[in-house]
Order: sequence, then C-alpha cells, then structure tokens
Amino acid sequence: MTDFSHSMTPQDSLVAVMVATSASDERMSTSELLTIERIVNHLPVFNGYDQDRIRGVSEVVFDLFSEEEGLDALFGLIREHLPEKLFETAYALACDVAAADGTLGDDELRLLEEIRHELSIGRLHAAAIERGARARHMTL
Repeated sequence: MTDFSHSMTPQDSLVAVMVATSASDERMSTSELLTIERIVNHLPVFNGYDQDRIRGVSEVVFDLFSEEEGLDALFGLIREHLPEKLFETAYALACDVAAADGTLGDDELRLLEEIRHELSIGRLHAAAIERGARARHMTL
C-alpha cells in the first residue's frame, strides 16, 4: 500500500468511501465517477480540496480491495481520519454514488450495510439518508 494512506485528510476519507462504493461491484460506471466529481466540486465539505488527491486515494482503495482483510483496513483508515460528525455525510455520499447509475447490486448493498455498521449509522438515520438519495436520483 502507498504511503498516501498515512497523510489522509477527512476529505480523502470521504473520497475513499465514494470510490469504494463505486468499485464494490468491480465496475465503476461513468455516472458514478461523474457523481464523485460533482460532489467534490460542489459540496462545502470539499472547499479547498486538491482534486489531484483523488487518484492517490483511489489507489489506496484499490490496493486495499486486493488484500484479504482490505475492507477492514479501509474502515480503520476512514475511522482514523474522518471526524465522527462526518460519519453520516460519508454514508450519504456513498448512497449518492450507489444510486447514480440507477441500479443497486448486491455488492453495493452489502457495502452500504457494512458502512452503516462500521460508522454506527442508526437505522432511522440510514433510512432517511437512503430515501433522500433515492429521491435525488429518480428518473422519469
């Protein structure tokens, strides 16, 4: 794994959650990648964030996904570098990325469940976040 993981910022952690969600089904759709880019470009939590860091964060996620206990290590990094007050934000961003391509596969659903568990997102809060993501990504 790269040394990048030692210098992760809270914003990097949010990007890692989004990249992991997109990559969870072993394919990163264009709509998911565009959603990540749009989120980083527009949400206040990313003000001043150097978008060149996205590549390094993505490499860390991909490296961890190739390891046996990589998902546990990823969540350890996220919990280490992400303030608790942003745990719900991380889950909301993961839901937005998962919903971006209009389909939620079993792998994405399992990862969202794991994110809820690892970040201690309560059922009621998770349901509200999920409902909001679904509403934002509805099509005609």
